[in-house]
Order: sequence, then C-alpha cells, then structure tokens
Amino acid sequence: MRRADRLLQIVQILRRAAGKPVSARQSAQELEVTQRTIYRDMVSLESINVPVRGEAGVGYVLEGGLDLPPLIFNSTELETLMLGARWVQVHGDADQQLAAKDVVTKIGAVLPVELKAEFFDVALYAPARTKDRFEGHVSSHQLRAALKTGKVLRIAYSNEASELSERRVWPISIGYFDFKRLMLCWCELRQTFRAFRADRIAKLEILEERLPRSREALKREWWELELRKKADFETRRK
Repeated sequence: MRRADRLLQIVQILRRAAGKPVSARQSAQELEVTQRTIYRDMVSLESINVPVRGEAGVGYVLEGGLDLPPLIFNSTELETLMLGARWVQVHGDADQQLAAKDVVTKIGAVLPVELKAEFFDVALYAPARTKDRFEGHVSSHQLRAALKTGKVLRIAYSNEASELSERRVWPISIGYFDFKRLMLCWCELRQTFRAFRADRIAKLEILEERLPRSREALKREWWELELRKKADFETRRK
C-alpha cells in the first residue's frame, strides 16, 4: 500500500470509530504494518493539520474540522460498493433496484478518471439462485415505509396451516434473504421477539401509537437475548 493511501485509510479508520479512541495496535493490525509505522503516520497527519489527537495508553481520535473530502475510495471499497449495488439490483424491491442503478451512476460521475474504469469493470456479481421473486399481500415497500414511522403495527398473519391471527407488533428491522423478507418485531401477543415472514402478512395497519421504546433499544435487547441463547446452547453442549 502506498504511503499516501495508508494515510487516507488511517483517517477513514478514525472516522469509522465515530469519536472513540483507536489504538495504534488496532490500526496497525488492520493495515498490516507495524505500530511504529502508525506512530510515524500520525505525526505526518498532524504536520498537514489533520485534527488527530492522541493520548498515551488510550489511542487516537479524529476531531472536528477535517477538510479532507470523504469520497475517496480504494480498490476494495469500490469492489464492495459495486457488488452491493448489483446484489440490490437482483434481490431488492423495484424502487431499490432503480436506486441502486442511480447510486452507481452518481458514484461513477464523481470518481477520478483513473478509478472510473476500475469501478465499472468490477468483476463481482450476485446472481439469483432461484427464479422466484418476493410476492406478498403487503409489498416490501409498504413494510419499509411502516418501519420508518416508529409506530405500532397491527398485522393479520398466516401461519403454516394458513390460519390467520391478528397481532400488534413493534417493528425493528427487515432482513433480506434472497427473495424472502423477515420482519423482526416485538410481538405483544407472545411477549417476546418474533421474525415474521413478509409473504405471510395478509394485512398491515399503521396505528397512531408510538413505539414504547426506540428501535435501537429494541434491537439491543433482541441481540442481548440472542447472545444469552447462544451462551446457554454452548453451555449445554459441554
């Protein structure tokens, strides 16, 4: 990696940390260089007025006031962006497929000439494993819109036996699995977290009630529960 590229990558590592200290050891491991190299690079960044603050035994933090433009990509980042866009163009909803094409066009328009060809020539693809497409009484677009409202939902849900039940749920996130959609929610009926298959949601109504807790808090609770389940499982295996 060229030194100039490494300096840009160090800035990106610090940006990614969002104000949390990053040790020289962490940066060195990610960039596959020595800690001494990182120390020298930090001095170089400070010499060109990049607002990096370091504290012994804590790490480095990127403070405000950086004028370096964030839209500088390396080869791996360009590959990742293109692969992600191509995945959405195959597996996403109709509006997301169009948005993915627009994203590729916009990124390509601002890339320097030497990177533009590399970006459009990325040889990574995400072909579908099936000819099926997501189909349901409630579209993914409606689910996404409902998720953004931060409100309680009332859904009519069909189980494997095609038996309908009415649920009040607190939507948290939507998972995309090829052409399947799973909506993670807190289910008031079951008093626990449930992942509802989108193609089995027969009807959806957005209520006026705000979520009792934020989606971020609910997601943390779900993840903590999953970690406890995993720990319990591993303990039983021993």
